[in-house]
Amino acid sequence: MTTGTTKLAGVLGWPVSHSKSPALHGHWLARYGIDGAYLPLAVKPEVLEQALRALPVMGFRGVNITVPHKEEACRLCDTVDPQAKKIGAVNTIRVEEDGSLFGWNTDGIGFLRNLASNSGWKGPAGPAVVLGAGGASRAVLAALVETGVPEIRLVNRTVEKAERVAAEIGGPIQSMGFDSVEQAMDGAALLVNTTSLGMSGQPPLDISLDTLPASAVVTDIVYSPLETPLLVMAEGRGNKTVDGLGMLLHQAAPGFAAWFGREPEVDQELRDAVLAG
Repeated sequence: MTTGTTKLAGVLGWPVSHSKSPALHGHWLARYGIDGAYLPLAVKPEVLEQALRALPVMGFRGVNITVPHKEEACRLCDTVDPQAKKIGAVNTIRVEEDGSLFGWNTDGIGFLRNLASNSGWKGPAGPAVVLGAGGASRAVLAALVETGVPEIRLVNRTVEKAERVAAEIGGPIQSMGFDSVEQAMDGAALLVNTTSLGMSGQPPLDISLDTLPASAVVTDIVYSPLETPLLVMAEGRGNKTVDGLGMLLHQAAPGFAAWFGREPEVDQELRDAVLAG
């Protein structure tokens, strides 16, 4: 039950009914006994600016941004974190005391924290291979560059797009086509799938892992299914694997702390609650 003092936040997207964020933040609010509410906000693209400008008036402390609004939200925020500018997308917004909107991107933070907590992977250990050059890839690439990965091999069906993304992100990124994916995996310490291939309802990710070292960590940023065919294949040959759900959980923590004033914990209880929700 909301009151006049309830702290409000939410997730803004179109559609938004599929989002697991309300279950995630709702679990934290209940766990910590916070007088807060986290609401799904279905907003059509053509009224995004009006919706964002209404947040301070409606008493919202901030929102998460999901598809298809991340890039446009980056342009509409009054102030944007430098990393989010480089990525070109905002997934978290905080309403400042003066009513202005500050946007940042926590996908990279979520990606790195998920990797570290579930695999012990350390950035400078060796080359990383990133499959795909879409929006999610940009956040992953920026995070890998920032953490000091010595070499990043960006593999995409369209090499020209990969080259453009590499130039915009900067750092030690080498662009390659999917016809060179086995060459890219040779000697790699990390393999990241940022494409939708292998996701429920999507075509499979048709690659061989024969050239990937058994010591490499393999992660898929999608979490539907939780164990993608890529992760199953990697586990079968002895690679350490990390599913994509942890990235969702960890990327949510900075926003929750900003809106509700409490650093939340990511643990098995939270995973279970989100999967059940």
